[in-house]
Amino acid sequence: MSRSFEDRHIGPTHSDEAAMLAHLGYKDLNSFIADVVPSNIAIKGVIEGQLESGKSEVEVIAELRSIASENKVFRSLIGTGYYGTVVPPVVKRNVLENPAWYTAYTPYQPEISQGRLEALFAFQTMVCELTGLDISNASMLDESTAAAEAMTLARRASKLSDDAVFLIEEHVHPQTKAVVATRAKPLGIKVVEVDAGHLAADGYEGEFFGLLLQYPDTTGEVLDFSAVTEFAHSKNAFVIAATDLLALTLLKPPGEWGADIAVGTSQRFGVPMGFGGPHAGFLAVRNGLERSMPGRLVGQSIDATGKPAFRLALQTREQHIRRDKATSNICTAQVLLANMSAFYAMWHGPAGLRSIAERVHNFASRLQLASQSRNGIVFDTVTVDVADARATHERANARGINFGKVSATEVRISFDEETTEELFQQVLAILGVKDGEGAQLPARPGHHGANPAGARARARACPTSGRAARHQGAGRGHCRPA
Repeated sequence: MSRSFEDRHIGPTHSDEAAMLAHLGYKDLNSFIADVVPSNIAIKGVIEGQLESGKSEVEVIAELRSIASENKVFRSLIGTGYYGTVVPPVVKRNVLENPAWYTAYTPYQPEISQGRLEALFAFQTMVCELTGLDISNASMLDESTAAAEAMTLARRASKLSDDAVFLIEEHVHPQTKAVVATRAKPLGIKVVEVDAGHLAADGYEGEFFGLLLQYPDTTGEVLDFSAVTEFAHSKNAFVIAATDLLALTLLKPPGEWGADIAVGTSQRFGVPMGFGGPHAGFLAVRNGLERSMPGRLVGQSIDATGKPAFRLALQTREQHIRRDKATSNICTAQVLLANMSAFYAMWHGPAGLRSIAERVHNFASRLQLASQSRNGIVFDTVTVDVADARATHERANARGINFGKVSATEVRISFDEETTEELFQQVLAILGVKDGEGAQLPARPGHHGANPAGARARARACPTSGRAARHQGAGRGHCRPA
């Protein structure tokens, strides 16, 4: 059996321990602890009675593998911000599995961190170009906490009274609603759930300093939020769009229909789901809000020789500036995963990102037609009416597939980069419907076929515009051998 954990990780030996105790005037460790730890807080026998004797790392790993082997790995089509993605091998090998990238800490010394800073600058540029906003920070923890940070940003920047509330559109992802509500409670912020259509038509009595929208929303719907945004601005409120970067390669960017702040996750840009995290969130703002922005901002300047150079231009955590000036007190970054997303975008380039988005959208359009979904315009998610949702989930589970749970008569299905024609046909079989109108797509994710039905669905979408990242390095190396 291999050496124990204590032998390999605890430096002092028993003789060293005895020598130190003798020097302090104690005969053993128990007498030393009795003098150091007050008796009223000392715990004796409780832990020992609950735990087995210590095990070696080899034994622990074997036990954990045995437990993990009981998991059933299903294909997730649940969506709500979590999607399958293909990590380019060159990104996986040279970034995710490279200790030079995955062990790196905050790049406080720009003279030795130019590579990482440039990658984060590319991430910021990608987010700005896709959201249509002016400034992005160098990543957040995830979409939900980014939305909560956006709420507090709006509260700081708002000139309205302290009684002003925060509005959340009812079709925001549930985990985002929960985190925002949790963050708002200790701050004394009242959160009110609203319907965007009713808000635009009927207005809202009372002050509200911010409005959070999901674009596309959690049901899969792509709505034109320009009217409700105009109403919110007329009330001096900020509009926050929780959005999907891949969808924005086809849809009109939030910045172009009036959003002041955009948040989301870059997970589907080359970061595996990882049982729910971690994933790099993002937060972008229009001009005028950058001083209230949480997190870190990488900027481009020039060095002593006049050459372009990158450095941390803004840091707003309490450890960096005075507490009363800080805009965030959490670890507001996922640098490794942000870099992976930036490299993913550069590897695919604008045309590649748009092709992936179109292929995903085509699957959703075909299902929308096949199931006669009540959804209007969709990108990757379709809410389907069924006679018995429980029976539908059971049929899906029997095939190793998870659908999103909505109600007793509805299921939700989201497609992603990993969706194949074979998987799509299984979905149709589970639902008991025939394929929607349009040409069959090739099975391989790398080949992108046309779908007239999907093209027409996009053409009907009033918010469509779409822009893929146009960063100067995007797409230059995606055809090169790794």
